[in-house]
Amino acid sequence: MPWLVLGLGLVALVVSLVATGLATALGRRLNAMDAAGVAGQVKVDARRVPNIGGVGVVAGLLVPMVGALVLAPLIDGPHREATDPSAVVFDAVVLIVAILGLHVLGLIDDRKPLGPLLKLGLMALPAVAIPLLTDSRLLTLLDAYPGGEALSVAITALWLLAMTNAMNFLDNMDGLSAGVAAIAGAFLTAAMLLAGQWFVAGLSACVVGACLGFLPHNFPRARIFMGDGGSLVLGFVLGFLSVRGTYISTDGNQWWGVLLPVLVLAVPLYDLTTVVGLRLSQGKSPLVGDLQHVSHRIADRGLGRRGAVLVLWAFAMIAGASGLLLLTVNATGAIIIGVQAVVLMGVLGVLEFWPKGKPHA
Repeated sequence: MPWLVLGLGLVALVVSLVATGLATALGRRLNAMDAAGVAGQVKVDARRVPNIGGVGVVAGLLVPMVGALVLAPLIDGPHREATDPSAVVFDAVVLIVAILGLHVLGLIDDRKPLGPLLKLGLMALPAVAIPLLTDSRLLTLLDAYPGGEALSVAITALWLLAMTNAMNFLDNMDGLSAGVAAIAGAFLTAAMLLAGQWFVAGLSACVVGACLGFLPHNFPRARIFMGDGGSLVLGFVLGFLSVRGTYISTDGNQWWGVLLPVLVLAVPLYDLTTVVGLRLSQGKSPLVGDLQHVSHRIADRGLGRRGAVLVLWAFAMIAGASGLLLLTVNATGAIIIGVQAVVLMGVLGVLEFWPKGKPHA
């Protein structure tokens, strides 16, 4: 049912496009503008731009998600997912509650910044709830060993929390977070379509549509910012989809397909890792924002902010395409793709950390 998946993505795009426009007008009327963050946070100068664009993104996600729940029983055919429909509905309801919870948390933090530890603790709640309450866990093979299920839950929760923060960290330039999320969502959708996982593919397509509907309002120069109310949700949903999906190679017996999400999400994971490492090495809290993200460093190399965004979009596309190819190659091909991915992130590191040249006299 590829047409159903594409239809859900189209609905998400239209809803997000309209809802973000309404949120822009509402934000201006309510004076819900971008402002300084928590104590110690370093930001570029605040602009008179509303930061409640997450309302449009979340609307774009939830409206077609509800539609997917209604239409899921109609899906039939040889590729229908072998899942109890009632379990799918329950899992979807848990996910929707988690999305709404993170959205509200983000909206509150955008208006009155919360302490970093309190915010992290609240973000951890849905990250723990998903593996505990739904059939969405990493490394379920550990269940065969004592304590293995608890370890699987913990690893899944950490992954979800990491992705929630990764997309939140990446939301530091106009168009960056939404663009990277749309690219990642597109490759996850393609992987799910290849595996015949129609329902998960539909949810992933909703991410793509919601981001594409938001981008016309947010591409430099932005008329509205996503804010934490959107970036936390995008990171969490991408993390959920990467866990829930089954990455099956074309011949069905090649294990390296499970590495696809790592490549598809390589750019936000790279940024999260380098920023946390830099802050810790400088004796700073990894949870307090600054201007040391990969986007800021690339922009400072002479590309400017728009150039940095386009470069990171390109890196996300290359990494995502490499991840998708993992589903079609043999062991030798997988090794080549792995080497290519390491080189790609190495190039990004060189571009980011190469010393600035001295100005000419």
